[in-house]
Amino acid sequence: MTGTAPVPFTADDYAARMERAARQAADAGLAGLLVAPGPDMVWLTGYTPPADTERLTLLVLAPGRPPELVVPALEAPDAGRATGAPALTLRDWTDGKDPYALTAALLDARGRFGVSDNAWALHLLALQRTLPDTSYVALTEALPMLRAVKDAAELERLAAAGAAADAAFEEIRQVRFSGRPESEVAADLAGLLRRFGHSQVDFTIVASGPNGANPHHEAGDRRIERGDMVVLDFGGLKDGYGSDTSRTVHVGEPTDEERRVHDLVREAQEAGFQAVRPGAACQDVDRAARAVIADAGYGEYFIHRTGHGIGVTTHEPPYMIEGEEQPLVPGMCFSVEPDVYLPGRFGVRIEDIVTVTEDGGRRLNDTERELVTVA
Repeated sequence: MTGTAPVPFTADDYAARMERAARQAADAGLAGLLVAPGPDMVWLTGYTPPADTERLTLLVLAPGRPPELVVPALEAPDAGRATGAPALTLRDWTDGKDPYALTAALLDARGRFGVSDNAWALHLLALQRTLPDTSYVALTEALPMLRAVKDAAELERLAAAGAAADAAFEEIRQVRFSGRPESEVAADLAGLLRRFGHSQVDFTIVASGPNGANPHHEAGDRRIERGDMVVLDFGGLKDGYGSDTSRTVHVGEPTDEERRVHDLVREAQEAGFQAVRPGAACQDVDRAARAVIADAGYGEYFIHRTGHGIGVTTHEPPYMIEGEEQPLVPGMCFSVEPDVYLPGRFGVRIEDIVTVTEDGGRRLNDTERELVTVA
């Protein structure tokens, strides 16, 4: 079961994204953007260069100029077949030539440029040697909201990814947990994500008993026991867009304290969701969820931000955290995932992906938030 294939993005979609990015760069006082291989390039052009290529590949976006892609000659045919290629001018270079001189000719020699976060230092430093009067700023710092507001087609893909993750949870809650290593359940969960259409599994956290108090626990050899709380946090990419959801289950009947802590986190997650509305600040979502947990006396055990953006990557801006005053805008998508982690004992996390609507928020995950018992 993989569901209906999404409507493909068009050359016009990618052209509009590149034009918007160049315009936002100008508004931020930048001479342009330099985009290296990675999620930004895929989102802007539809082109995915070979992974970890050491040859310079760089998308140059500058206000008032057509987009240009500096690309190794041996990879130019693939670049030319990308959906966004009709909006690009390809500038290919061959081994033995200087790609930095080629790139420098496309840039303002005294300009300040936004650079995608994952650009190689090797390339950026070589470019700076070629143009010593240029300066650079990380793209997430300069244009943190570049990919944050999703259009209708992107929202459709995110909703489908969320539904696939939900289907995986409904299946995993039926399997036996007791007596099995965390790693086995994690492998089951990864298989379910793929079965329901994920092409990439980014993480399948299965954290049982005291391991549940470690937010980024790697599923290991610990055998899950009757009486354990088990935090399940899992996600990946389906049709190029992310899923990420968390539910906490219990092997057998929980104690009164375990049920009380779970109910507290569920109440905090609902408060965070209810704070989602256009014009509210990102930090308002964090404050709403955190207040519930702090008022119950567990504030010191809520140790991370309430949420993160999601799109072509499973973690991206905006972030639901104190100090982030960025206003929420319809089309933004992010997690709402409060927690309580009791060291050496257990943890609880409940997480949904939420999108901002014209009058509030809409969850993209809808599995049961009550405490689920498993065998």
